Amino acid sequence: MEELNAIKGLIDKGEVETAINALDQFIESNPTCDEAFYLRGNAYRKQGNWQVAINNYLSAIELNPQSPALQAKKMIMDILNFYNKDMYNQ
Repeated sequence: MEELNAIKGLIDKGEVETAINALDQFIESNPTCDEAFYLRGNAYRKQGNWQVAINNYLSAIELNPQSPALQAKKMIMDILNFYNKDMYNQ
């Protein structure tokens, strides 16, 4: 979709807030578009907002079990598990 490609460009350029706002509007009128949830997850991941990113990836996976969000979610979980190892040893 052309609109999603434009939003993807915003994320790539670091205009994350603008991209998130555009995705919020896009998802409102296209609630079954898994790619939009995946992109919004990527935008939140760039902000370091891991939990919201994961929630968006889960929404994308629910809509499309083959979504690239599956790999992105796994990557975040691996990172969080690596960084938070000490929390388990207290």
